[in-house]
Amino acid sequence: MSTMIPDDELKTSKSMNLAPMVDFLFLILAVFAVLAVTRTSLYDSEVNLVKMDSKAPPPTMTEAQPGYTVLLSINNVGQYKWVTEFNEFLLDGIAAVKHELLKQQEMGLLPEDKSKTKVLLHIDKSANWESIATIIFAVKEMGYQISPVYTPDSP
Repeated sequence: MSTMIPDDELKTSKSMNLAPMVDFLFLILAVFAVLAVTRTSLYDSEVNLVKMDSKAPPPTMTEAQPGYTVLLSINNVGQYKWVTEFNEFLLDGIAAVKHELLKQQEMGLLPEDKSKTKVLLHIDKSANWESIATIIFAVKEMGYQISPVYTPDSP
């Protein structure tokens, strides 16, 4: 009985198709590139979290940190509040926060060297992340150090 398939097609091929392996390597390279960019944006932003004791009174401008300290807070609806030893007042958005920082610096209440000024941001537990991230990046963009402050829950 003769076969209908030619002998050339029945022989095993000695070459290997490398195209799928090359495609796989490009996909792995793309995944690692995305991970590197994501890690840089998440972990290299130099944002430190400050823990406050719930029993202790909030720090005043003179005792909070050596140097100059600005106290900001964000409430559950995303409004920013400038907190001083004597009063508190709401700021209407990021532009108002930037304006207030510049005004305080021009009046001489904050030093020209922005590295001597520390901004503490007290965050309400219900505040949305977009408004938190916006204020953090805006203050860092102006050259100030910012640290989110949280009060741990009592057990």
